[in-house]
Amino acid sequence: MKSNWCNKKWPANLLLAAGAMWGGAAHAVNDLAGGPSVRQLNLPVGVTKIAEEQHFLHTVMLVLCTVIFIAVFAVMFYSIWKHRKSVGHKAANFHESVVVEVLWTIVPFIIVILMALPATKVLVAQKDTTNADLTIKTTGYQWKWGYDYIKGEGEGLAFISTLDSSHRALSDAGAKGDVPDDYLLKVDNPMVVPVDTKVRIITTANDVIHAFAVPQLGVKQDAIPGFVRDTWFRAEKVGDYYGQCQELCGKEHAYMPIHVKVVSKGDYTAWVDAKRKEAAAKQDDPNKVWTLPEILARGEKVYAANCAACHQANGKGAGPIKPLDGSAIVVDADHNKQIHIVLNGANNGAMPAWKQLSDTDIAAVVSFTKNSWSNKTGQLVQPAEVLAQRGK
Repeated sequence: MKSNWCNKKWPANLLLAAGAMWGGAAHAVNDLAGGPSVRQLNLPVGVTKIAEEQHFLHTVMLVLCTVIFIAVFAVMFYSIWKHRKSVGHKAANFHESVVVEVLWTIVPFIIVILMALPATKVLVAQKDTTNADLTIKTTGYQWKWGYDYIKGEGEGLAFISTLDSSHRALSDAGAKGDVPDDYLLKVDNPMVVPVDTKVRIITTANDVIHAFAVPQLGVKQDAIPGFVRDTWFRAEKVGDYYGQCQELCGKEHAYMPIHVKVVSKGDYTAWVDAKRKEAAAKQDDPNKVWTLPEILARGEKVYAANCAACHQANGKGAGPIKPLDGSAIVVDADHNKQIHIVLNGANNGAMPAWKQLSDTDIAAVVSFTKNSWSNKTGQLVQPAEVLAQRGK
């Protein structure tokens, strides 16, 4: 009976396996230029000298260690097999050999030195951030990146880079259907830098430890709250290069991608000009009086771009992140309490400060939370109220 049952189930199992393979094929992705490759086993060669050196060192060390492993175990297994007791060999009785002692001390020492010299050279080069043409401060937030261009062309530009909302929606739906090659790596505002330019990256964090890492550029640097660290790269090829936070920084860790866009120097200058005009356009007159429908439409966009990742689209929050729906502070008629929290943060950085947003954007998002979900307060916050709270 058992054999017959197995025979009857065998075709069904084959169909299930075929279905699983077919389902996997439907979700297959291709290699992503500047990002991960399908079945990638090695480091990428990269587009910087440092990345190339890292790849070379990794390959050489791996080959060297493999050769040593094979040689040592080959000698060991040969000795065990050739001199086994069953063919008449007897264990020799001898004391230490000075020659052997010297050899197995000196040879490994020489190997370690030969490995350390090139590795040290690359390690020192990785930390040489002097004479940078462009300096960008990268701040890790749960769960997004903030970029501040603090020296060089583009000085003064600042923006937040967040996972593209369409990819988050795709993930929430179970990543069904056609999955793009840059799945969970697409952002709304990539870091843009010019080609053949030494870019210094200063890292820090606003809440927990993050790590800024882009394999193709050969950079990985921890971003630690209260500390400033730096690294650098010089991309030799125009293109899009992707990375992710490489420290486990909370439940949204998988949704914290990095996109570095390397462009020609002419295109970079054009991008800087466009960004400056965009920033100027966002500097709305804080004395403008808005109607509730106008400011709610704007607030919805600001909330989706900056707040929904933590507080969720439904305003319910999650875990230690407090809900906005039904919050006493949000529904309070005293607008200053909520404005102060949005401007300056709260709970020792658990709620980040959002001073980089304009007065109008903050007024819009506060108004949006006061009138969304079950918070039907009808309250309207004007930009002038936010301006009055700055610096307090």
